[in-house]
Amino acid sequence: MKKSLFGMALLFAASVSAAPLIKIDPAQQQALGITTTAVEPVSEAWGNAYPAKVRVPNAQLMVVSAPQEGLLTTLAVAEGETVHSGQILATIQSPKLVEEQRLYLEAATRLELSRAELARDKQLKAEGIIAERRFLETRARYTQARTEVEQRRQALQLAGMNENAIRHLENRHSLSAILQVRSPMDGVVLAQLATPGQRIDIASPIYRIGQLDPLWLEIRVPLEKLAGIKPGTAVRVEKPATTGHIITVGSMIHGEDQSVLVRAEVANPDSALRPGQFVQAQLALGGNGSAWRIPRQALLRVDGRKWVLIKDGSAFRPLEVRISAEEPDSLIILGPLHRGDQVAISGTAALKAAWQEG
Repeated sequence: MKKSLFGMALLFAASVSAAPLIKIDPAQQQALGITTTAVEPVSEAWGNAYPAKVRVPNAQLMVVSAPQEGLLTTLAVAEGETVHSGQILATIQSPKLVEEQRLYLEAATRLELSRAELARDKQLKAEGIIAERRFLETRARYTQARTEVEQRRQALQLAGMNENAIRHLENRHSLSAILQVRSPMDGVVLAQLATPGQRIDIASPIYRIGQLDPLWLEIRVPLEKLAGIKPGTAVRVEKPATTGHIITVGSMIHGEDQSVLVRAEVANPDSALRPGQFVQAQLALGGNGSAWRIPRQALLRVDGRKWVLIKDGSAFRPLEVRISAEEPDSLIILGPLHRGDQVAISGTAALKAAWQEG
């Protein structure tokens, strides 16, 4: 075995499954100024901040569109206002709505006539006055009339009329071209997509409405930093302050910066976060027994890889680790260490030289 540059004899014990041991007695350690310190388990630590964009979750986002073609006469709310489910948002003057109401009333009248005919023929059949065939034909016409009424009712509902308005139409037979567009949910108006006086077609967008608690963060994480990130990992934003957790980790690599899209859900009870806002998000480290804090001087870089030297009796064992976060005087690393493990923090140059020489 070769002698080290420092004049000390080192023995290496290596195998396929274990890293080589650098054996050195206590006197040599003292002579070379080799000291150690215990690794500190990290129960809660936060990694580097990554850019993130705030988005409204898909399930909390709706576009309010025109249920019928016509003239948009009024808009009751504007961008940024809070709205409630059922609140009137806009008014449309729609001749097409008058036609739908007329068809519904005609269908309802035919249904009443068919119902009366069915009741009469049922009685006549029971008395043996009419044949079975005539009764079946009458019942078929009644079924058809009832189906048509339901179809016309659905058309009115799709046109924006609620049950109260339909009942009023049935009772009063008063046709109206005024259509009120109502909010489908509680939320905030994110965008106004039309203007009063505009002629709009059916399904033309008028407003975009969203619920702003919780929100999504779309975080761009470099591919080399992705290890250990999974659904459930905690996320925090310092300004404005909020916390949450990861819900999905993307599978696609974005070519511009070789990053992966990580989506997190965060609380937003005070509406401090706003859709479209860019923030800095930090991902949690540790909490699973694999994150440790070490002094910066304990880290060795060999052939582009990162190592620490673990004290093992009277020897030191190189262990490859990964840096998850950097602090002013220390590093957060991930690796198979254990509570109480001692890492070399001085004299590491001698140990590194001996390791490479061996």
